[in-house]
Amino acid sequence: MRKPLSLVARTVCDLFAWFLIIFGVYVIIHGDVTPGGGFQGGAIVGSFMALLLVAHGGDRVLEWVKTSIYWIMLFVGLMMFIGFGLRGIPEGAFFYNFLAVPHDVAKTMAHGLIPFSGTIGVMDIAVGIEVAGGLTVIILSMFRGIVLHDFADSRKETGHDG
Repeated sequence: MRKPLSLVARTVCDLFAWFLIIFGVYVIIHGDVTPGGGFQGGAIVGSFMALLLVAHGGDRVLEWVKTSIYWIMLFVGLMMFIGFGLRGIPEGAFFYNFLAVPHDVAKTMAHGLIPFSGTIGVMDIAVGIEVAGGLTVIILSMFRGIVLHDFADSRKETGHDG
């Protein structure tokens, strides 16, 4: 499989990777009030795995990682998003924002306090979980495909007729 990079590169990766996760989670959580959101934050969190694969090499990372966890993240994020969309139907509308703070209550809040945006923030979290899990599954699948290609018999051409 792939060899790890130098000790300096791995150390920088180990230090920087956690900031990548924290920033991605920040973008997901604050997506309803700042630019960004679930997709952008999920992509940042998902790129964490690509950084680990490049810096530490495939053998070590594939020993640590269980792909089933990321499939579960993908499924849970999708079900959360669909669930919040369907939850509004009894109120009269698909994706009804049933958690929003009424305008009268928001006016009485302390100055500078941003009122809760309701289901928008929760759906950002659901999308972030889904995108982080899905992108990680894609990255791991692509990496395993590269490894299989590297170790395949080069005399046999696959995918072509004749």
